[in-house]
Amino acid sequence: MANTDKNSYTVGFAIAMVVLVGSILAGVFGSLKSQIDENKKKEKKQNILFAMGVTKATLTNNQDDITSPVDAAQADELFKKYVGENQFIVEGTKVTKTEKAFDVNVKKEGQKAKDESYTRKLPLYIGNIDGKKSYVVPLYGKGLWDAIWGYIALEEDLKTVKGAFFDHKGETPGLGANIKEAFFYQDFKGESLFKGSTYKGITVAKGNNDPKNDRKNDNKVDAIAGATITGDGVTAMIKSDVKLYVPYFETIKVN
Repeated sequence: MANTDKNSYTVGFAIAMVVLVGSILAGVFGSLKSQIDENKKKEKKQNILFAMGVTKATLTNNQDDITSPVDAAQADELFKKYVGENQFIVEGTKVTKTEKAFDVNVKKEGQKAKDESYTRKLPLYIGNIDGKKSYVVPLYGKGLWDAIWGYIALEEDLKTVKGAFFDHKGETPGLGANIKEAFFYQDFKGESLFKGSTYKGITVAKGNNDPKNDRKNDNKVDAIAGATITGDGVTAMIKSDVKLYVPYFETIKVN
């Protein structure tokens, strides 16, 4: 019989328990991974649809639902309906139609692009609602504490924002975390990304003094009080990430 009073027994028992628990957790994660991955894909589709204006209101005709994404259970069907095969990888002015665009990791592409010899792959989704196209661009940046990301949809003129979606990993509740709230992202709708023919992006501006967001050609929206750094992060990712698509957009502009 083992001497349970020895330190070696205690250490051995602790190691055995760590290995056992670790194996159980690894097994559980392995069994759930496919479901986790599937849920992430559905959430991504919900967010892309939301940016281009497909919300619960699209299905219910109730304007109270305009700030609610479609249910996850409906995401696959609605994404197929409004986007379908219209998924592309943009590389400069070259574009390739492929559903592999959905699997492009925007964060990793940004890291790879630090090597100047690497050609960055940019996913682009073109939605169609009642015969009108929406060009949806993914965004990725840094807030105050951690990553922020989102999608911005452009009208057919490729200058005007049709809609936007933002999210974050660890911004401060009630402050930077409010980038995912309707009062913030709805301000982007109708804003121009250009000044004349020059790309400017959109600045989240402190002291913009446009609370009703009436000025749509100033390339600015009001900042969130107390969330300057997070707002600067949103500004930076829009200016840098959408700009990457401009060379391609210039080749297809209709007006």
